[in-house]
Amino acid sequence: MVAQHELILGGAKSGKSRRAEELAGEWLAGAPGRSATLLATALAGDEEMVACIARHRRDRAERVPALATVEAPIDLPAALRGQDDPDRLLVVDCLTLWLTQCLLPPPGHAEQDWPALEAELLQAVQAARSPLLFVSNEIGLGVMPMSRQARRCVTALGLLHQRLATHCARVTLMVAGLPLTVKERP
Repeated sequence: MVAQHELILGGAKSGKSRRAEELAGEWLAGAPGRSATLLATALAGDEEMVACIARHRRDRAERVPALATVEAPIDLPAALRGQDDPDRLLVVDCLTLWLTQCLLPPPGHAEQDWPALEAELLQAVQAARSPLLFVSNEIGLGVMPMSRQARRCVTALGLLHQRLATHCARVTLMVAGLPLTVKERP
C-alpha cells in the first residue's frame, strides 16, 4: 500500500527502485483513473551512465508498463509541482543523483544554490497533493570519504534525508531486497 509520502533508502543494488516500482504497480491497480509518473533525475554524463539509464528504462517498461517518465535532473521541485495531481503517484528516482548533480555538476552544467533548491523541494513536498515515493541511497553508513566535495555531498544528503523524513508518513530501509519499515505513521 502506498503511504501519502514515502522515503525509500538503501545501499547500491538493495532493491530501492524495484520496491518503488512495485508500489507504483499497486497504486495503479488500486483504483480506476489513477496514473503514475517517474521523475528521473539522472544525467547521462558518460557511456556507462547512458547504458545504465537505458537498462533502467527497459526494466521499468517490463515491470510497470503504465509508469510514465519525466526527466527532472536539476529542477526537481518544478517537476513535482508540474506533475502534482491527487490521482497521480510521483516516484522520484533518485535523490542521490539529483543532489550530486546539483553540488558536483557534470561538464556543461552549473553548480546549483543547494540551500535554496533543497528548501524549494521541501516546500513542494509539503504542498503536494500527489502521493510521493522518494528513492535515495543511504550512504552515511560507511567510511567517510577523503575529498571535501564528497564529504559535502554525504553531509547534504544525510540532512536532506532527515528533513524529508519529517514530511513522509513512511520511511523504508531496503536491505538485500527486503523492505524494513523505519517509520510508519497512520
